[in-house]
Amino acid sequence: MIIIKQSIAHMVTKFTPYLIALLALLMTASVPSPRPITVYLIGDSTIANKLTSAYPETGWGMPFKFFFDSTVTVDNRAKNGRSTRTFLSENLWQPVADALKEGDYVFIQFGHNDESKEKVDRYTAPDAYKQNLVRFITETRARKATPILLTPVSRRKFVDGKVIETHPAYSPLVIEVAKSQGVSLIDLDAKSRELYQSFGEESSKLLFLHLKPGEHPNYPDGKEDNTHFSELGARKIAQIILAEIKAQKLALAERITKPVKK
Repeated sequence: MIIIKQSIAHMVTKFTPYLIALLALLMTASVPSPRPITVYLIGDSTIANKLTSAYPETGWGMPFKFFFDSTVTVDNRAKNGRSTRTFLSENLWQPVADALKEGDYVFIQFGHNDESKEKVDRYTAPDAYKQNLVRFITETRARKATPILLTPVSRRKFVDGKVIETHPAYSPLVIEVAKSQGVSLIDLDAKSRELYQSFGEESSKLLFLHLKPGEHPNYPDGKEDNTHFSELGARKIAQIILAEIKAQKLALAERITKPVKK
């Protein structure tokens, strides 16, 4: 009897690693891989992909695409100079709406051009702005995709060392629509101002397209732009959005890339 028990114990010990491996394989096989999804970005020049001739100007959508694993495709449809009105009238939205599938996301950030009364080709009155945002939301949900609203990212503006609000009329409209429609909101206006303040009035220039004459061949006369980002600024803004995705526990957070163990 003792010999039999020892033999059984020996067999169990011998085959345990194989049993564990088989169990792990069966468990892996039983869990379906996440379905591939697309994250669409719609908005203006603060998000958009940039031409080489514009470097080092960088839209925050450019670094944003590197945050996710292979199941996520980030499709950046944002365009320079677009408002909610012109994004619709130029047929930039309809191809997105037609391509949407269940599980996809649409990140919606407009305001810089909608609020520009001096630029009549893109200006959008407040009521129309809200209606356009609701249309993006409604048509996204109709395809069983998830809309995410973002307040317009702040411009860089300081008074007496304190960063001040640059979208006082249109950011509240986004918040209003988010509440009325029950949509997830990233208050990028407020979060970006916190970022600029943390850098301070002078150092925050590093986040934007601030170049001295002769510093870069694309801008031989220099550049002082407090709206469009440098590579550093775009990455910092993208990191704010990533942090909000995690903080709000969006399902998309489960698809953030994980560091490779070496």
